[in-house]
Amino acid sequence: MTGSVSPLPPSPPPASLRANRDYRVFLVIQTLSALGDSFSFVAIPLLVLHSTGSVVQMGLVTGATGVASIVTGLFARVIADRVDRRRLLMLADIARCLLYATIPLVWLFATPMWLIYTVVPLAGGFAMLFQVTYVTVVPAIVRPDQITRANAHLFGSYAVATVGGPTLAGFVAAAAGPVAAIGIDAVTFALSAAGLLLVRLRPPAEAGREESGKGGVRQEFLAGARFLWAHPVLRPLTVLLSACIFLTHGTTDVIIYRVKEDLGHGDDTVGYVLSAGTIGTFLGSFAVTRVRQAFGFGATWIGGTALSGVAVACLGLTSSVPLIGALSAGMLLATAVAGISSMSLRQEVTPGHLLGRVTAAFWTTHYSLGPLGAAAVTAAAAGFGVAKVCLAVGVGVVCVALSGTVTGVARG
Repeated sequence: MTGSVSPLPPSPPPASLRANRDYRVFLVIQTLSALGDSFSFVAIPLLVLHSTGSVVQMGLVTGATGVASIVTGLFARVIADRVDRRRLLMLADIARCLLYATIPLVWLFATPMWLIYTVVPLAGGFAMLFQVTYVTVVPAIVRPDQITRANAHLFGSYAVATVGGPTLAGFVAAAAGPVAAIGIDAVTFALSAAGLLLVRLRPPAEAGREESGKGGVRQEFLAGARFLWAHPVLRPLTVLLSACIFLTHGTTDVIIYRVKEDLGHGDDTVGYVLSAGTIGTFLGSFAVTRVRQAFGFGATWIGGTALSGVAVACLGLTSSVPLIGALSAGMLLATAVAGISSMSLRQEVTPGHLLGRVTAAFWTTHYSLGPLGAAAVTAAAAGFGVAKVCLAVGVGVVCVALSGTVTGVARG
C-alpha cells in the first residue's frame, strides 16, 4: 500500500466463533457450496457410466481431473500468496459455475464425451485453486487457538450438506438424469461467489507481504516446498499421504461401480450409499478436537488412517448395501479425523505469508500419484473384481499408516 498514512491494524477476531460474523457467513457459504459439490460428486461418475458403461472410463475422468489439479497446484501456491484471497475464491467459484453450466446446456442438443473430459478437469483445476486459497483464509478469520475447532465445524457443515446431497442427487439423476444434478451444482457455485462479498479477511502481516515479494516468482515457487521439506513432521506426512492418495483416489468410483454394476442397484441407491458414507465425516468432525487433545497429532493421524484402511478392505467382502454404507461411513469418519488434524497442524505451524505456497506444495506433492492410482485401481477392479482390489487397497493403507510410527509423524 502506498501513501503517507499507514493503515490501521486489522481488528482481532472475537473470542467466540459464534460471535465471529465473518466466520459464520463463511461457514454458511461453504455449506451451500458443499451441497452443490455433492451433486457433481455423484452425477459426474453416473453420467460417465450411463454414457459408456465403463468403470475404466470413470477412472480416466477422475485421473484427468487429478492431473489438472496437480498442474494448477504448481501455480496456486504463488497466486494465493500474491492475490487478494477473497477475490480468488470468488473467481474459482464463478469459473466452476460457468464450466459446469455448459454440460446441461450442450446436453440439450448432443452428448459428447469429449466435453466431460474437457470441463471436469478444468473445473478440478479451479477446485484446487479454491482449496489452496480456502486453507489460507481460515487463519485470516479466526484466532490461532480456534483453528482446529473452526476446521471441525467446516468439515461438519460439509458433511451435513453431503449427507443429503448424494441422496438428492440420486433422486434427481433417477428422475431427470445426471445432467440435471450437474446444473444444480453450477447454481450453488454462483450463490457461493455472491456470498463471499460479505466476508472480510484480515490481511497477512506487513512483514510477510514484503517477504513474499522478494526473490522473484521462481524463489516464491520453491519457498513452500523448502519449508515443507525442512519441517520434521510435514515432510514424512507428505510422503505417507502421497502413498495413501495413490491407493484410495479411485475408491468412490469403485464403490459406485460395485453398487450399480456388481449388485444391480439404481442411481438412487448409489445416492443412499454415498450419503451414509458422509455421515462418517460429520461424526468425525465432532470427534476430532477431543481426540487430538487426548492423543496428540501423531496417534490421531496414524490411528485414523489405519482404521480407514480396515474399512476399505472390508468394502468388497460384502454384498449387503446397508453394510457397504456403514463401512463407507466408518472409512470417512476415520479419514475426517486424520484429515482435519493434518490440515490444522499445517495451518498452525506455517507462517501466514507462506501458507498458500506450503499448502499448494503439500497438496500438489501428495496428489501427484492420485491420477495414476485412480486409473490403476479402477482398471484392476474391472479386471480382478472389486473384492480383491478393496482388500489390497485396504491392507496397503494400513501398512502406510503403521509406517508412520517410525517417522516424525508419531512425534507430531
